[in-house]
Formats: sequence, structure tokens, C-alpha cells
Amino acid sequence: MRLPNNSLSALIAFYHSELNTIYESSEIDAIINLILEHYLGFSKTDVLIKQKENINQSDLLKLYFCCKELKNNTPIQYILKEAWFYNLKFYVNQHVLIPRPETEELVDIILKENQTALSFLDIGTGSGCIPISIKKKNETSAVYACDISKEALLVAKKNSEINKTFINFIELDILNNKEVEEKLNVTFDVIISNPPYIKFNEKNLLSKHVINNEPHIALFVNDEDDILFYKKIIDLCQQKLNSGGKLYFELNPLTAEAVLAYANNSRIFKDSKIINDMSGKMRFFIAQKN
Repeated sequence: MRLPNNSLSALIAFYHSELNTIYESSEIDAIINLILEHYLGFSKTDVLIKQKENINQSDLLKLYFCCKELKNNTPIQYILKEAWFYNLKFYVNQHVLIPRPETEELVDIILKENQTALSFLDIGTGSGCIPISIKKKNETSAVYACDISKEALLVAKKNSEINKTFINFIELDILNNKEVEEKLNVTFDVIISNPPYIKFNEKNLLSKHVINNEPHIALFVNDEDDILFYKKIIDLCQQKLNSGGKLYFELNPLTAEAVLAYANNSRIFKDSKIINDMSGKMRFFIAQKN
């Protein structure tokens, strides 16, 4: 580790010199704050006032290997095995997607619009960030979550325990009609999904951080039908969404209008719309059943 001394300021300078071709300076500072809090228990204020303090050799080694992984394009959340979502801490590994700020926006919309809903279903739950965040705010509601991945469900169950919530988890391939009939034998006031929506031919548009680390099963959909999962879940609402209940999607802006058109043509809903996210992209679909 090429440091002039063991001070915190020297470590910070080292991180900037090693990572400046991968991250913006402000991103490096944010990563450093996360790392120092995780490994040394330093707050942002500590980072400012302890610049001249020395770090012991054992901790320096941990911080060095962390920097090495970052330089190999491993996301910081996978290195630390944690991510924050809706003010809750979640365990994450490479079997689940890293929770995104856009999904926090979706959860915020759902909670504001469904304060009296009695039952929720999250399809393709991954880390469980959506249903767990909902359950923390709607403690008396029945919350269900399904995923095709055994490994993802193990992560989601762990997060449910960490955040002291009870979620009904189901291992389920939502495209398999027989499985849906056998395992999903209740109806819901709210159905939610952030399904795979990136076409394989869009793969080159993604960063190395995503392509090399996050689970492809949760990212990509077959190029032949890029709204396959949306269509399946819309059709599912005929039997599984209660009258007056609501459906929420996180969308791929490139196919958002196709999803809306399919929903309108289904005649299942009395109202459906697309809402832009904070960056102005068509990101969220909301529909209310007849």
C-alpha cells in the first residue's frame, strides 16, 4: 500500500489516486465515508476532524483490499454486504440487485396511496427491500413476496429478520401458470413489481459495475418480448388483484408506453397512467382495477 504515512488524510488521498479513472471525486468521497463508517465506525464529522490521526496496520489492510475490489469494478454495496433503502439497512450479495433510489420513489408513492390496504404482493422481490419497507409502515397488513431465485429469497428472508418484519415469502416462477395456481392462492389489494426489463441487446449500455456483478436473471428479458413480465403480471391481475386494487410497476422508459398500451387493451383497469421519476424519465406505472 503506497502511503507516505498511516494517517487518515494519506488514506483518503490514496483512494482518490487509485479510483479517479472509475469514479467522480464526489463519488469517491461518498464511498470513503461509507467505508470508514463500516470498518472504523467513523461519522462524517470524524472524517473531517481526524485527518491527521493514524490508522492501525490491521485496519489499513482491510481498507487496502476494499480499494482493490473497488478498482476491479465491484460495487461498494457488495463489498460491505449492505445497502440502505428507505432508511433501513439491507444485507446484499451478488444474488440480488442493489436497491436503487428510483425504487425508493416507487415505495414512497405506494405507501402514500395505500394507507388502508390490507394485503400486498411484491413479484420478483430480490433483496426484499420493497415488501419489508412497506411492512415497516403498514404493520397490520399481510405482505407477500415471491421470486424465482432460491438464493435471492434467502437474502430477502435474512433482511426480514434484520428489520424485524414478517413477510410471506414464496419461491415462484411467475411465468409458470401451474406454479402460480398452486402457490399463489390468495388475492391482494396491491400488486407491485420491478421485473427484469433490459433487453440483451442493450447490455453494452450498462456499466461494468452492473454487468460484472449484479444477477443477470434479475436484469435481462428476452429480446423477442421485452415486456413479457409486465404482460404476465397484468394478466394475473384479472384473478389476483381485488376490485379497486392497484398495480404498480417500475418501468424501462424505452418500453413504458408499450406497457401502458397493453394494460389499457386488457380492459382490466378503470384507470392507468405513467409517472416520471425525479430525473424526468418515464419510470412508474400505476393502474386501478375495475
